[in-house]
Amino acid sequence: MTQQPFSRPGAIDLSGLGQPARPPQAGTPAGGGAAAGSSYSVVVDEKNFQGLLEQSMTAPVLLVFYSRTRMPESGQLADDLETVVGEHEGRYLLGLVDIDAAPQIAQAMQIPSIPLVVAVVDGRPMPLFQDPLPLEELRTALTQVGQQLTAQGITGRHQPRSAAPAAEGEEEVVDPRYAPAQDALAAGDIDAAVAEYQKLVDANPADAEAAGGLAMAKVMQRTQGVDLNQARAAAAESPDDVDAQTLVADLDMLGGHVEDAFTRLVNLVARTADKDREKARDHLLGLFAAVGNDDPRVLAGRRNLASALF
Repeated sequence: MTQQPFSRPGAIDLSGLGQPARPPQAGTPAGGGAAAGSSYSVVVDEKNFQGLLEQSMTAPVLLVFYSRTRMPESGQLADDLETVVGEHEGRYLLGLVDIDAAPQIAQAMQIPSIPLVVAVVDGRPMPLFQDPLPLEELRTALTQVGQQLTAQGITGRHQPRSAAPAAEGEEEVVDPRYAPAQDALAAGDIDAAVAEYQKLVDANPADAEAAGGLAMAKVMQRTQGVDLNQARAAAAESPDDVDAQTLVADLDMLGGHVEDAFTRLVNLVARTADKDREKARDHLLGLFAAVGNDDPRVLAGRRNLASALF
């Protein structure tokens, strides 16, 4: 589907848009701005934009840029994101940015096209996707993002927009199940984090966030202290060395380059045989589990793996 470009006269200084966060007035949703259709979403305007970004220091904020007049599919994406974010009950706060109603925000963020979904964590924006994904794919995508965040110790949650904001100095709300693993990650003790996630998975194998956290923590464990440039150089020099290739695949996963990791290992499976092939295949299956078996990239990776094996 063709994306609609967002024409902009030039970048606008983002700091010029934001105003200091103001206490919400009576009857106004916490965080300011017009209320949206979910307890965890807010319509973004110039007055509440900076305050919304500041809330990413507590828990992740998602921004969806859309226009119902220029691209109706982008409006449907915004609606579906409201639904999915609401299902996560505070894991994310969704900011709805209608580029027709708030063009300066889109210009300040230098939005190249719509739709665009951006995650903001600790004040840092990171593009997630630019396509109007179907509802089930959105659910898979946000579940995976949540798993990766949990693995990195980011487990804070937002309060519903109808609830009073936390008092100044009050600790952020976290899911107590993940607190030991989060504490271990914060202390740099990856081995302890793996052990804590393993306890959660052993107690409840259906806990998707714990399983994802365990898988990603193991990736962090395997890559701890690894020099990225040296690892890539070693893999380039020895294309059939399973240990060298799987290490770079782990580094790709940790950096969010999921498809690159899958492609590297599928190609490795195709080139190797016997024990080396089995080792590469098993490692790839572990990465599939980390991402989630329903993820479209995993489904594509499984098809590619089947072709490589036969």
